[in-house]
Amino acid sequence: MSAPTSALDPFPTRAWPRIVAVALIVYVVYAAAQMDISWARIEPGLANAARFFGRLFPPNFERHELLVKGLLESLQIAVLASTLGIVLALPIGLAGARNLMPPWASWPARALIVMARSLHPVIVAILFVKAVGFGALAGVLALTVASIGFIGKLFTEAIEEISLKQVEAVRATGAPFIAVLTFGVLPQVFSRFIGFATYQLDSNLRNSTMVGIVGAGGIGGTLFAAFQRFDYDFVCAILIAIISLIMLGEVLAGAVRAIFIDGATLRELFRRRGTMRRDRLVEDD
Repeated sequence: MSAPTSALDPFPTRAWPRIVAVALIVYVVYAAAQMDISWARIEPGLANAARFFGRLFPPNFERHELLVKGLLESLQIAVLASTLGIVLALPIGLAGARNLMPPWASWPARALIVMARSLHPVIVAILFVKAVGFGALAGVLALTVASIGFIGKLFTEAIEEISLKQVEAVRATGAPFIAVLTFGVLPQVFSRFIGFATYQLDSNLRNSTMVGIVGAGGIGGTLFAAFQRFDYDFVCAILIAIISLIMLGEVLAGAVRAIFIDGATLRELFRRRGTMRRDRLVEDD
């Protein structure tokens, strides 16, 4: 008895995927030709990049006061924008959930989320710089808009994926709408929302270093000025400081997830890190 075709061929071939793949390859080649992408342009760029990276090192930390001031401002922008964005995204994301809200509420909320996600934070920062002037306020407003778009969309999708059995059970008790949200909806999306919030804080830390390039505060303005002065050793110091800030934010985000999702205490966090360090030492031995 012969085996079925699907068992012999675990990856059955169809015509449409091949046609789409060939069309994609043809378009990539066409787009590369239209934008004049060629090895003749890339080869001298490698030499220029080598000279540029050679001028970056060693980094110059002599102006550390200016560096620390810019980093602290970027951190403040990221924290404020994340807090405001999360607080505003909660009701907007809830209103956009079609399984809980009527169309007259969900569609305007979804339209607002789409508008907040349509433009890059740097473009939004330019608009707010024109509106409120140079400084950190423009950066906070720009990243708040970005946070509303990201958190609102993911929060809406998370609510639409919940099980309605728990919601109906709470409704059957005659509980008001706030109680339905508190006991029927939020427990099902809380862990995911913590993940969304920590990721948005990490994203805002990175974006807060970019919006300063257009005058919206933060370390980005210092970085742009250093580039304009061809002060590449100070540029390297700024880049190292930005990478360190992002790494610190990643560590803090992991700690927040462990506390709110896993229920860990501060003592358990430090004990866990100590255990991991001892395990590494044993492996090295």
